[in-house]
Amino acid sequence: MHEHGHSFGNNLLIALPSLQDSQFERSVTLICQHDGDGAMGVVVNRPSEYTLGDVLQQMGISSESESLQSQIVLAGGPVHPERGFVLHDGDREWDSTLAVGGGLYLTTSRDVLEALARGEGPGQAVVALGCAGWGAGQLEQELVDDSWLMVPSRRDVLFYLPLPQRWQAAAGSIGVDLVNVAGHSGHA
Repeated sequence: MHEHGHSFGNNLLIALPSLQDSQFERSVTLICQHDGDGAMGVVVNRPSEYTLGDVLQQMGISSESESLQSQIVLAGGPVHPERGFVLHDGDREWDSTLAVGGGLYLTTSRDVLEALARGEGPGQAVVALGCAGWGAGQLEQELVDDSWLMVPSRRDVLFYLPLPQRWQAAAGSIGVDLVNVAGHSGHA
């Protein structure tokens, strides 16, 4: 590895069947930021118990859109579970946005939710509560320990596929069948 290492941003981190940590079991996480200080990501295949309608209501934002209000909010991870993270595309500037890469952005400011509620938001957007974090070097070590599989980010996994299908689909993108991996573990 060269001195600055390689950024894993805009990759999907897939929990391998061997990963027993209940918080991340069978999870798919989009790595949004990664540098020498550590990594931050959002779990994209776990539903929270909230809809976007609930979140907007709590923030005092009204929306006429039934489909928007019924959208499931993701449980994005154990860090800052009270904060909303909006993963989206589009090139508009928002108050607080991190460029993930590949035309994807993570915005934590209220303005993007207000725009979504008005029907003027990004074309593709998912809202998560909370995020996942790793300390300096921690993610690199966990990859060495075979806790995770890493694949390039995929729009279908982030925005289109039903949540229960995302884990399998993310791994399938590089030809890994996780069900078979799970079935054969522990056998010579």
